[in-house]
Amino acid sequence: MKVLVIEDEKELHRAIREFLEQEQYVVSSAFSCEEASRCIADYDYDCILLDLMLPDGDGIDLLETIRNSGKKDCVVIISAKNALDDKLRGLELGADDYLTKPFHLAELNARIKTVIRRNYFDRSNTLDIGNLSIDLNERFARVNGTDLQLNRKEFDILLYMAMNKGRLVRKPSLAEHVWGDHYDQADDFDFIYAQIKNLRKKMTALSCEAEIKAVYGVGYKLDLA
Repeated sequence: MKVLVIEDEKELHRAIREFLEQEQYVVSSAFSCEEASRCIADYDYDCILLDLMLPDGDGIDLLETIRNSGKKDCVVIISAKNALDDKLRGLELGADDYLTKPFHLAELNARIKTVIRRNYFDRSNTLDIGNLSIDLNERFARVNGTDLQLNRKEFDILLYMAMNKGRLVRKPSLAEHVWGDHYDQADDFDFIYAQIKNLRKKMTALSCEAEIKAVYGVGYKLDLA
């Protein structure tokens, strides 16, 4: 899963990034409204962590920009502002959650997973497609109860494709979502093809009812076979 951290306090930013990377997230960083605006315009994220007090503006303005653009990225506000009015304003403008500083990183992780479950997993820990079951918390996938032996990137690809079930996922979008921002600028996407080829073999070997189909020259789509 891909997270954008918008936080100008360098030490806190570093601590959040290192913790989330240990939890197997793909993490991007922004330290100002200007940087964050570029990231939000160019890329999609499963979750955005948004500080309200930034050196060049108000995080609430960024939240309005996100929601007015029609983007579906989950947003968790992380702020030292503890006033009820600030919380209500953030939630009314479309934030999915509001976490007051200081906080435990484990709680932040739990909040991220909660909003993602709510938005993509119908409030469940698992996403089921036919006989394929993907567990968000434990990061494993099973077919008819048998574990799919996946490496990290294979799991990330499968999860992203499943979260976009039935929709065309273009190669640049898949690349930047699984490998990080700016991978969409790569000259070719052979590294995606190699991972998906191995993933398909493992799914086919267990008679998985979900199938990753290639849309020639464009991208991939996951749906029931």
